[in-house]
Amino acid sequence: MPGKVEMTVLTDNIAAEELPGEWGLSILITADDRKILLDTGAGSLFAQNAERLGIDLSEVGAGVLSHAHYDHADGMDTFFELNRTAPFFVREGACENCYGIKEGVQKYIGIRRGILAAYENRIQYIKGVYKIAEGIWLIPHRKADYSSIALRNNLYTIRNGRCTPDDFSHEQSLVIDTGKGLIVLNSCSHTGMANILADIREMLGRNDIYAYVGGLHLFNLTDQELDVLCEEIKQTSISHIFTGHCTGDHAFSVLKAVLGGRIEQFASGFSYCF
Repeated sequence: MPGKVEMTVLTDNIAAEELPGEWGLSILITADDRKILLDTGAGSLFAQNAERLGIDLSEVGAGVLSHAHYDHADGMDTFFELNRTAPFFVREGACENCYGIKEGVQKYIGIRRGILAAYENRIQYIKGVYKIAEGIWLIPHRKADYSSIALRNNLYTIRNGRCTPDDFSHEQSLVIDTGKGLIVLNSCSHTGMANILADIREMLGRNDIYAYVGGLHLFNLTDQELDVLCEEIKQTSISHIFTGHCTGDHAFSVLKAVLGGRIEQFASGFSYCF
C-alpha cells in the first residue's frame, strides 16, 4: 500500500488568491512516487494551474475520469497533448450522452462530443473493481436503481433515442489504501455518500474509511436530510472530509456546524498530505 499520499486541487469552483477557479474539478494525487490525475475540469485551466504550481503533468502515470460530465472531462484533450503515455481509465458505461434539465430546458452536459473517439488509443474502458496498483482501486456503483436520485437532480442519458434517468453506470470512485485506512475520492457523489461507502464495503470488504474527498452534490437537500447525513457520517471511521465543487454553500455550512474539524472546504491550489 502507498506510504505517503498527497492531494492537490488543480481547479475547483472556488478560486484562490494565486489560482483562478471554474465550474469544474481536477485533483492530482501522488501516492508515493505514482501520480494519478482525477478529472480534468471543464477545459485547460487545470493544466494552467498545474504549471503555476510547478507541477509537470507529463509525469502523471494514469488519468481517471470520475464520470462523464463536461465539467470533469472537457480538459482531457489538453491532458493528452501534455502527457503522451499515461492511460486514462474510464468506466465502461461512459458515453457522450448525458443531459440535464434546467428550468424545463434539456441541455447536454456530457463529455464534449468527439473526444472519446479522437483519443480511443489512450482511453481504457474498465468494468467491475479495477486495480491500478497495489492498494489503489477504481470502484463502480452497484447495479442498483438510482432513478429517484436522477429524477430529483434532473439527470438523464439518451440511448437509441430514448431518454431515461441516469443510472450512473459511468461513475466511479478512486480508492487508495494507507496505513491509516482508505481514502475515497469521488468527484460528485451523485448516488450519495452513504451508497458509495456501501459500495466499497461490498466490493472491497473494507469499512476503515479514513478520508473522503470530492463534491457531495448536496445543494438540493433539505436541512432534515442533511442532518441525517451528518448522523451517518458520525457513525463512520472518517476523520477527514475535503469537499467543494457541487456540495453547495448552505449544505457545507450545515455539515461544518455538526462535524466541525472533520470537514474542510477546498479550492483551487488546496493541498493536503495524508
